[in-house]
Amino acid sequence: MSAPVTVSVTRHVDPSHSTQMLAWMQAGTSMAEKFDGFLGSGWVRPSADSTDWHMLYRFSDAESLAAWEASPQRAWWLEAAAGDVEESRRERRTGIEGWFDESATVEALSAAPVPPPRWKQMVVIFMVFLPLSLLANFVASRTIGGWPLVPRVVLVTSVMTPLMTYVFLPWMTRRMSWWLHR
Repeated sequence: MSAPVTVSVTRHVDPSHSTQMLAWMQAGTSMAEKFDGFLGSGWVRPSADSTDWHMLYRFSDAESLAAWEASPQRAWWLEAAAGDVEESRRERRTGIEGWFDESATVEALSAAPVPPPRWKQMVVIFMVFLPLSLLANFVASRTIGGWPLVPRVVLVTSVMTPLMTYVFLPWMTRRMSWWLHR
């Protein structure tokens, strides 16, 4: 199973075309919503007269994203803005950085969200990993302590990884968002 993928695209647009740009983005979102795995989209601008538009869209996995990106609907949508929009940067984010992302649905005309510093991400991961690792190793020593090292570590890691990824780290990230994004 692959992780959700967030794509961030920076596009340059003439500020006098803001109304057309909003309509173009809403049309793209309406089309993307019909694709399996679509999780959300949005856009932000540093200011109302900025030429930079930071656009985000998120899919549940790489395969769903690939289906949208290869679709004739998306090709038509991009063609509709040809000449008015210039893409300057594209970034895909998956994996551990995704745990610290803000919501993928943004419609505010404000600065693009900044991820928390790596040291804060490390602290939150440590706050989850240490107690979970202690508990897992304690349980393993009581239940499978006689197993050889490699199978024991494989089993403990196979249990801990999904728990960290889907349960404990998202839970802790929500609780610590006040500190992570300060």
